[in-house]
This record gives sequence, structure tokens and C-alpha cells, in this order.
Amino acid sequence: MSDQATLSVTMLGAGQEVGRSCCVLQYRGRTIVCDAGVHPAYSGMASLPFIDNLDWSTVDCILITHFHLDHAAALTYITEKTNFKDGKGKVYMTHPTKAVHKFMMQDFARMSSSTSDALFSPMDMEMSIVSIIPVSVHQLINVCPGVSFTPYHAGHVLGACMYLIDIAGLKILYTGDYSREEDRHLVKAELPPLRPDVLIVESTYGVHSLEGRDEKEGRFTNLVHSIIRRGGHVLLPAFALGRAQELLLILDEYWKKHPELHNVPIYYASNLAKKCMAVYQTFIHTMNSNIRTRFAKRDNPFVFKHISNVPSTRGWEKKIAEGPPCVVLASPGFMQVGPSRELLELWAPDARNGLIITGYSIEGTLARDIMTEPEEFTGLKGNTIPRKISVDYISFSAHVDYAQNSEFIQAVKAQHVILVHGEQNTMGRLRAAMTSKYKERDEDVKIHTPRNLETLNLSFRGERVAKAIGTLADKAPQPNDVLSGLLVAKDYSYTLLDPRDLRDFTGLSTCIVTQRQRIVIGVGWDLIRWHLEGMYGKVEEGLHDGVLTMRVMGVLDVKQTAEHELTLEWESSASNDMIADSTLALITGVDKSPASVKLTTTPHSHTHPPEASTNGDSHIHPHQHHPHADPDSEASSVMRIQRLAMFLEAHFGEIELHMPDDDEVPEAAEKGQDEEDAVTSNEPSFIVTLDEAIARIALLSLTVTGNHEPLRKRVEAVLDMALTTVSSLSESFTSGAPVDAAIEEALVEKSKSLSLEAQDGDAAPTTNGDSGTHEGHSEEQAEGSGSSKNAAPTDSGVDDGANENGDASAGVAMDTTEEPSAQAPTSSTPAPSSEAKAETEEASSSTSDEGPAGGATAAEEERPGSDNDEDEDEDDEDDGILEVHA
Repeated sequence: MSDQATLSVTMLGAGQEVGRSCCVLQYRGRTIVCDAGVHPAYSGMASLPFIDNLDWSTVDCILITHFHLDHAAALTYITEKTNFKDGKGKVYMTHPTKAVHKFMMQDFARMSSSTSDALFSPMDMEMSIVSIIPVSVHQLINVCPGVSFTPYHAGHVLGACMYLIDIAGLKILYTGDYSREEDRHLVKAELPPLRPDVLIVESTYGVHSLEGRDEKEGRFTNLVHSIIRRGGHVLLPAFALGRAQELLLILDEYWKKHPELHNVPIYYASNLAKKCMAVYQTFIHTMNSNIRTRFAKRDNPFVFKHISNVPSTRGWEKKIAEGPPCVVLASPGFMQVGPSRELLELWAPDARNGLIITGYSIEGTLARDIMTEPEEFTGLKGNTIPRKISVDYISFSAHVDYAQNSEFIQAVKAQHVILVHGEQNTMGRLRAAMTSKYKERDEDVKIHTPRNLETLNLSFRGERVAKAIGTLADKAPQPNDVLSGLLVAKDYSYTLLDPRDLRDFTGLSTCIVTQRQRIVIGVGWDLIRWHLEGMYGKVEEGLHDGVLTMRVMGVLDVKQTAEHELTLEWESSASNDMIADSTLALITGVDKSPASVKLTTTPHSHTHPPEASTNGDSHIHPHQHHPHADPDSEASSVMRIQRLAMFLEAHFGEIELHMPDDDEVPEAAEKGQDEEDAVTSNEPSFIVTLDEAIARIALLSLTVTGNHEPLRKRVEAVLDMALTTVSSLSESFTSGAPVDAAIEEALVEKSKSLSLEAQDGDAAPTTNGDSGTHEGHSEEQAEGSGSSKNAAPTDSGVDDGANENGDASAGVAMDTTEEPSAQAPTSSTPAPSSEAKAETEEASSSTSDEGPAGGATAAEEERPGSDNDEDEDEDDEDDGILEVHA
């Protein structure tokens, strides 16, 4: 089953910018939100994502990748201040992330409460924390029907993960911030084992390449040491959690190797970090092998020997600034407010001091502005502060550079790549570089860089696979087999099963809906039967519970429940309902049909016989059939072969009927043919010849073979049309096979007559109307309209109904000014019995010379539209005794 749907990706934040990450995924009625952060360069409502552009009550889940404020700080506002709580959405993050997020949000709420731009209260924060569901890495989580996800290690910070999301079979990998380099305490980002359809990846550094870990660690420690030697203070602005722990591990190890530095203190200016250090020690098992090995030897790497927290007394910043050289790690990393900002303002005028920016700085923050080394900057109180402190940048940011990011993107092999979390120019350069790489490799990968509030629509066409279970799975299907059953869809998975297995495998029960429709009629039973036979080909008639009943197409019962009332009864289904509708329309139009008027109209005197009824069909013989009705079972196969022959001759001219001898199959096998090919080539068959090209139609298997491929294909196409044309609705609906093995015996009988006629010198075997041979076909074509009349008895009224009556679908005449055709049921012309047909066949086979003339004469004699009849009609009309019974 082919399937096509559209994935909508909308960036409420981090679209061509760094900060307030918030990505909305919508697919097949499901909505997933990845991350919910604030923008560090703004405050209050301006720092939030564009949350007004989403109905949060429709969100199925929010996935938080890690605890940094630009990815998680807006979560409390969304869960407590929007209509998110009116829906059924859930919030997920890893266990370490939830543990650290609690302390981060407490600190964020405390700092925000002192300003008028507070987004939420501490109570809101506590309520939000309770609703978070913690998950483990590599744990498959089923959010709701059709939605699941699996977290994978992302590096970056403790607990950071990337999410492989599955929405109704569509796989999306959202990386968040990730690092492909294993540092001193974290594992590097994993490559998920499954190939996603869409990759949403950060582009923080664009096409920039960062130096290796050993090089930057050496440059960092040498720079710190040189500042101390010149008698200065070293300021390391860093976030309380994440890169700060990495820097502390580096400094503690360097101090251990250099005894001359043991009297130089290293301070960690963050109460939050002190609280969260217990979290780091708790989740040792999530870190790399280096940390786990040291911890196993009872050497806790996070118990630092040369690092201490800053004094808790008021004014400690001035005391440190006036004291001997030292190193201070202070938060926050962007230096907007807090200890890092206060220390910078105190140390900036002294040229001996040094500032080392160790992480990525967002545009609009002081950390980004100070890197341009301005001569002065503005303090928190609005005063101008001269800058003489040295400024250096050594990136310990746990983000991927161009080499790592491009390698990861190519390894994932997603069809669509969406770049987020990057500035516009940086993102554009990365897109151009990746596009060029894929072009060189001749790979069709689409790379997108959506802006905030720009909805990106991606269409996917996939194959939905249904599993056959139960009875349908008992036997392994063979190639080209057709499996039929109930298709059950649950959670976007599909199962095919037999209706009898529905209760066992799904717990569902089945029932049959029987519909009944009563209608009042003003015509007789035989007239209705005649019209139904004309439409459907065959109608089964009998008694059901003592009620006269006709069964249409094997599914619909038409019952005569009262003298002028019919009841239609059927088991409801899509196909059965269509048959019932068409039957109802046919019956309700019988009394208005011109064919009904024609059939019930006859010239006679005013004297009515006592037995004449007024039911509207006194002239319809109960045993006569519509000219388009299916013949009886004995003549059905022969009739269909005759009609096939007529259809093929109309397209290809004369055709030959070939009947194999009993010894032809062994002879074909001796010539080297396969047994199956030998049998097929020696079935009863029609042979179509055009110049030197020959095509053979096997009448049992209905396969076409030949020595000329264009002719063979043309014959196949015509044969398909012929089978559809010569088969009635009843035959097509109930059997699905217009020609079956039952014709073989009839073909053998007809071949005898063909052989006798061939001996009499006919050019090619043709069929006669009664004997199954087409004698005089060319002469009939030359006679124009007369040939159609002569052929009418041959085809049981097919040509007559199509050419004279003009109503092939109903099988009755539409011209009420003419007499009924020879095949219309009348009491004066009974249908010949099977015995009479057999006698006619024998006569035809022995006297082939009389075939064409005899056929034409018989047709003229049977046809009531003669000159004598017309004269009688004129006399009756002059007497004014023409009566119409409706």
C-alpha cells in the first residue's frame, strides 16, 4: 500500500539563531516539541520562544535534550502558564538532566524574582518539576499510539541526549547540542543504529574547525600559568554545570603536577555548582571509562584537592581582587549578571589580570562583545569601565566543529537535513559546504535552514506493510497470489486476517447487517424477471419459505411478499449495497420503460379471453428469457466461445478454430517442448493470422502465444476487451472467469462439424448460429444492415439488442413504434429445446452448403417484423383496437 504524508517542522526558536531552542514536529495528527529554552541575551517575555504560535493543548510530548537554560528554562512557563495542562501532553528528560534541572531552575527563579521580568514563581517551578518523566538512555518510550522515541548519548554535558523519534513509522533524529569528542569525563555522542528519514542537527560552529583537545588544554594551562607569573588574577567565566567540571578537572591535574602553584588558590564561585556536585557523583556510571575506573579505585575525581569554593562572606569579590594572584571560575558564562560580571568589572582596569573565554558566546552578550577587546564597556550601574585586562579565547565548548559535524551528518544518511542552533551566516556557510559535498558524491540530500516561525513541509512516500496472521498465514503465499482479508490498523501498524479470526486476534466481534427494502409495484413478476435478466444476465428463481423469490447476482433476494409488493433483502456490504441500489432503480423504472410498453402491446380484437389478467405482463411467457440473459448451462460455454469468435473476427477478420488430436501432445513433447508448453500449444484454440504473423489463443487457459510480438500483444488486448464484453454481470461477479474448462467437451463436439465443413471446401472453419460455426460471415458483412438481422438468432439477440433496440445495457428495445424483436419473450415463439438444438447442429454439420442461406431464411421467418405483420398492424390500427397493457 502506498502512503504519502507531510511532516511539518516549525522553529519557535533557534531558527537561524543561537538560543531559546524550540522545535515543533507535526505529522499524522501528532505534535512533538523538542526543547524549550530561553534566549540569554534577552529577559522576561522577550527571552521566550514564540509560544503563541502553537496550541499547546495539542502537544503529545515535550522532549528536553539537556539542562542548559537555552534548552530548558522556558519549560516551566509552558507547562504552567499556557494551555499545555489542558491537553494530555507529557514531558521527558533523562534522569541526570531532571536532577540538575531542578537546581538550575531554582537558581533561575531566584535571580528572576528580584526583577519585574519574572516569568514564573518558585511554586510554578515546583509544580513543573513534578510533571517531568525521567527516562534512561537507550530506553524505548511509547508516548501514545504511533509515537515513540529512544534517547542516545549526546556528550556535551552530563545527561545530554539526542532523541530518535518515531511518528507513525517516520524516523526523526533530533540531536540538540552534541559533541563527538570524548573529553575527561563524558562519552562522545553516539551514532544511532537506525537510519532516520530526517536529521535535525545543530550548526553552532558552522564551517569552523577547532583545535584538538591536547593542544587546547596545553595552551590553556600555559596561559593561566603566565598570568599568575605576572601577578595577575585569572577569570574563567563558565556555566555552573557542564564545561566548568571539565575545566576543574584540567586545573586540578595541572596543579598536582606543578608544586610551585600549590599556594595559588583556585576558587569555584557558584553555590549552584556546589549543590549539583552530588549529582555528578551520583551518575558516575553515565560517564566515560576514565571516570568510572578512577571511581572504582575509590578515587572520586570530583573531590578536588586544589579547588575550593569562594568564601560565603559579603564582599568576597573585593577581598579576592585585592589579594594575591588566584584563579576563579565564576558563573554565568555569558557574564550578563552574577559573580562573573562583578569580578570582570573589578579586574578589568588592571592589565596584569587575564580573562579567558572558554565556551561559545551568543551574539548580544557581554562575553561576545568583550572578545573584540574594546577600550571600555558599560557596567551594570551604567558607569563606564576601562578595559585593560587581557582577553583570550580558548574554546572548550562541547559542540561539534565542521569536521565532526559533517562526518556525523554523512554517517547518519538522512534524506533531509535541517540545520538549527546557528547564526544565519554561519548556518548558510555550512549548508553551502554540505551541499557541495553531496553534489560531488552525486547524492540527493536536501539541506534546509528554516527561520523562526517558518514552517518547513517535507513530503514522504513510503510503503505500509501489513502482516498476514491467523488462517491467512497457515500457507505461505506464492508469487502473484492474492491475499484477501480484513485490514486491521492499530497504532499505525497493519494486520491482514481472515474475518473468522477477528475475535481471536483482536478481541473484536463481527455481525451481519441484513437490509430490507419494500416497494409497491404495478407490473407483473415475469416482466420484472425479464428486465433483471437483461441487466444481470442470470436470475435464480424459486421458493424461499413459501415465498416466490428471485436471487440477483447471488447476493440479493427479490421476494413477492404481496400481490403488488416486492421486498428486497440482502446482507449489507459495499458491493452488495451497489447491487441493491441498481436493482431498486431498475424495478422502480420497469413500468416507465418503453421496452415494457413494447412487450405488453399486441394487436387483437375487443373480445378479451376470460383468462386474461391485468397484471401488465399477460403476453410475457413465464419460460421465455431476455435476449441478453445468460443461456442455460449446457449452451453457456459454447455461446461464449461463439461470441469470442465474433468479437475477434470483427478485429482481425477470419480466424481458425484448431482442435488438437489426442496424439499431438506426445509429439510436441518429443520435439523438445516442455510438457506445460506442449499442453498449452495443443489446447483447443483460435488461430489469428495476419500475413506471416500468427497468434494462438488457447481457449482453456486463455493465454496468447505467437511468433510476432506486436501481434501477440494486440491479440491479448483485444481478448481482454472481448472477455469483458461477452460476459454478463452475473458471470463476472460470481465466477470471475467468463470461459472455463466446461467448454472443452463442447469444443470437441463442434470440431466434428468444423472438420466436415472443411471437407466440403470452405475456406476456413467459421461458426453458424446454431452449430457453433461462422458460416457466411463475409457475406453477412457485405449485406450491411441486413447482416445484423440475420446474425441475431446466432448470437441469442446480442446484435439485435445492440443494433435495433438501441439499449444494450437493459437488453430491450427503446423504439415503441416497431414490433418486438425475434428474441423478445412472446407467447407465439417458444425457445427451442436442447434436443432441437442438437438436431440443428447435426443438420448443419452434414449440409454446410445450405448454412448461409438457411440461417438467413430462418432469421427472416422467426422475425415478426414482416410485411404481412405490418399489414395486419395497419388494419388493426384502422379499426382502433390497438391496446396497451402497462
